[in-house]
Amino acid sequence: MATAPRLYPRATIKKIVKAHSKRALSKNADVLIFLDYVLFLRDLMREASIHAKQAGERGISARNIRKVTEGSLRRFKG
Repeated sequence: MATAPRLYPRATIKKIVKAHSKRALSKNADVLIFLDYVLFLRDLMREASIHAKQAGERGISARNIRKVTEGSLRRFKG
């Protein structure tokens, strides 16, 4: 049976979180952290796209992302 391709580096995420929190993680906490990260990026890109369209730009620039980052971070603050 072929193995499924890995979507993200699970061990790396566990190491990073454990190093910053100095606490043990539950079995699937890294999955939830990764999903929250993906949802944040999707929201950030959606908001940057809306901002770019309102400004009359053709594409998303770093400036658009910087302008909407604070609002997206506030929405995802736990």
